[in-house]
Amino acid sequence: MKFVLIFASFFVYAVCEQKEEPKIFRRYIPADVLRDFPGMCFASTLCATVEVGKTWELTPFCGRSTCVSQNDALLELVEDCGPLPLANPKCQLDEEKTNKTAKFPYCCPSFKCEAGAKLEYPDIPTVAPVKEAETTPAPKA
Repeated sequence: MKFVLIFASFFVYAVCEQKEEPKIFRRYIPADVLRDFPGMCFASTLCATVEVGKTWELTPFCGRSTCVSQNDALLELVEDCGPLPLANPKCQLDEEKTNKTAKFPYCCPSFKCEAGAKLEYPDIPTVAPVKEAETTPAPKA
């Protein structure tokens, strides 16, 4: 019975201490391509080429990328922690909840702010995924 109580109290503690899932920032960017390997993305963090549909980690950065082909264009779907917030003296990096060496997305920074303070983030330009071209009939001559 004592074991059950200890286990139950540990379970309740673990549920209360669970960390909130980090938000993942997704964006498309033009893929790097080597002229000798057309049709493949170049993963600079690996110094290797990657086939369309494959994903790779961005270590030492906190993120991952996927090689995507759309309408003969190669794109890289980058998933990371997003831009760092603008400086705010009422918000600080939460050193206890931030683990820079954890696997993505758990390596994303965590911040704590004073009551009423909010973090602001800069806008980052991205490339939209290529959409299928709309076809319109050619005018008759």
